[in-house]
Amino acid sequence: MLQSYISAATALAMFALASPAEEAHVTGSQSGRPRARDIGLAIGVLEPGPLNAITDVPGVKVGHKTIVEGDSTRTGVTAILPHGGNMFRHKVPAAIAVGNGFGKLIGVTQVDELGVIETPIVLTNTLSAFLAADALVQYMLEMPGNENVLSVNPVVGETNDGYLNDIRSRGVRAKDVRAAITAAASGPVVEGSVGAGTGTRCMGWKGGIGTSSRRLTESLGGCTIGVLVQTNFDGVLTIAGAPVGQELGRYYLMDEKRKVDSPGSCMIVVATDAPLDARQLGRLAHRALLGLATVGSPMKHGSGDYVIAFSTAKKEPYQREVSRFETVTLMRDEALSPLFQAAREATEEAIINSLLRATTVTGYRERMVEAIPIDRVVEICRRHGAIQD
Repeated sequence: MLQSYISAATALAMFALASPAEEAHVTGSQSGRPRARDIGLAIGVLEPGPLNAITDVPGVKVGHKTIVEGDSTRTGVTAILPHGGNMFRHKVPAAIAVGNGFGKLIGVTQVDELGVIETPIVLTNTLSAFLAADALVQYMLEMPGNENVLSVNPVVGETNDGYLNDIRSRGVRAKDVRAAITAAASGPVVEGSVGAGTGTRCMGWKGGIGTSSRRLTESLGGCTIGVLVQTNFDGVLTIAGAPVGQELGRYYLMDEKRKVDSPGSCMIVVATDAPLDARQLGRLAHRALLGLATVGSPMKHGSGDYVIAFSTAKKEPYQREVSRFETVTLMRDEALSPLFQAAREATEEAIINSLLRATTVTGYRERMVEAIPIDRVVEICRRHGAIQD
């Protein structure tokens, strides 16, 4: 089966498009390129959920809108919904961790202050983040039940896709943000050069959207951790300890050109059904950054590296009961360590999936970014013991 994946990858066209509805439901094997486990690469010691995706967390939905226009626009929007209801009226506990703050993440301070998210999470490109935030606010104001709402805190993350995409044209429109949100669905998540990952690059190769999950045994709490990433950063690619970037001859600081002409930023979204409050979610979010480091990112000066973590276990009502007090059930801090491991592993694997699933893209000013060669990755990983025969 591995050989068939390699052959399919070699025969890929430079770009393939899907409608928003199709994008929300495409499975890992339908793009012709494999995920990590399809090539025998198992990251970590914990088992993934059945989909090995952020949507293994019950209620979580993901949608994409891919925008490819002419020979210059290569961008898009990805939306993550913690649940399918009215997020403003049923907020979820959340926290944000900053690995390196060179970014335009919108909505940070209110999440830090109140410990909740009240809108879907939207990812897009740097110069479209502000339009996306405005579109997200409008979407929330129009939701039934929000007729008297006077304040909305949109959460919008971004990476800079200006190498492949004419980012100054600001090609994302309000309708595209709405399309990604309305396309959001549970089930398999399409990965690679789609949505907010359409024009991104990662460690010398085409990056994009990737996802993975871990499900803990009942003895460890029986909870699920799911991660989705938008990869657009540089570094020295390492896969399960194998020096893939060095052996492929593409890595940060290998020459002066690569020092200057290299992208930055990685958005990481962590979801869990574990009963955690905002403080605990902040601790969990910081552990996801370990997965970013493990694959070879130094979190460069110009890189916006953020983690948004939320729990679906408890929904915070917009209008509380009259009582001044409430009783909540939380996981004990000393029980969190397995979740920390799960977040680290799932982040690492999601990043690898984003690379393996991404297709070669040609865009702005006829620039081309190649998909990482699957056959070479397999050969290097096998030689270094990362893939066992």
